[in-house]
Amino acid sequence: MTTPGTSTIERPEIRTDEKTSDDTPKFFHYVKKDQIVDSAVNGRMVVALCGETFPVTKQAKPGSPVCPDCEQIYKGLRKK
Repeated sequence: MTTPGTSTIERPEIRTDEKTSDDTPKFFHYVKKDQIVDSAVNGRMVVALCGETFPVTKQAKPGSPVCPDCEQIYKGLRKK
C-alpha cells in the first residue's frame, strides 16, 4: 500500500512585537487628524509618518509610548 505524499505549507512571518499582552499597541504612531475618525468609524487604513499602515483601533493616552521614527519625523516638521 502506498502512503499519500505530504507537503509543508510555509506559515507567513507574523510580527508579534507590535502589541503587548493585553492587545495594546507597543507604540502609538503620528497620523493625520482627519484620517483618525474616518479609520475608526469606517475601518479604513491610515498611514503613519513612519510609513506604518494600520486601522485605528485604540486611542493613545497621555504618557503612552510613541513610535521613535514618527516622533523624529514630527519634530523635523515643526516650525522653530
